[in-house]
Amino acid sequence: MLIKIDKNAKRQKRHGRSRRHIVGTAERPRLNVYRSLSNIYAQIINDVTGETLVAASSIEKGLKDNYGGNAEAAKAVGTAIAQKALEKGIKEVIFDRGGYLYHGRVAALADAAREAGLQF
Repeated sequence: MLIKIDKNAKRQKRHGRSRRHIVGTAERPRLNVYRSLSNIYAQIINDVTGETLVAASSIEKGLKDNYGGNAEAAKAVGTAIAQKALEKGIKEVIFDRGGYLYHGRVAALADAAREAGLQF
């Protein structure tokens, strides 16, 4: 008998464990990453008010045509979210990898955001 492993449920459990320690505030909001098979999304969130301050994804107009869900798309999304955050005056964030390994697309997004000026 085969038992199907729900990878997303396992990821959500890992994310819940890390979220006990990661809280975004007004001074240092949380940079959350979600990746699907075909796209990657990033949000900067103030958990105190429950407000999304800035969002970027690979399905946005400028990024949708050139990329998909690959590492190049992640770099472009990281650069875009950093630029939007700096325009709003957000310089420091707490990185929330969303239960994913810090590898591949998640690491590419984080490195691009750092290079574009975000501190975490």
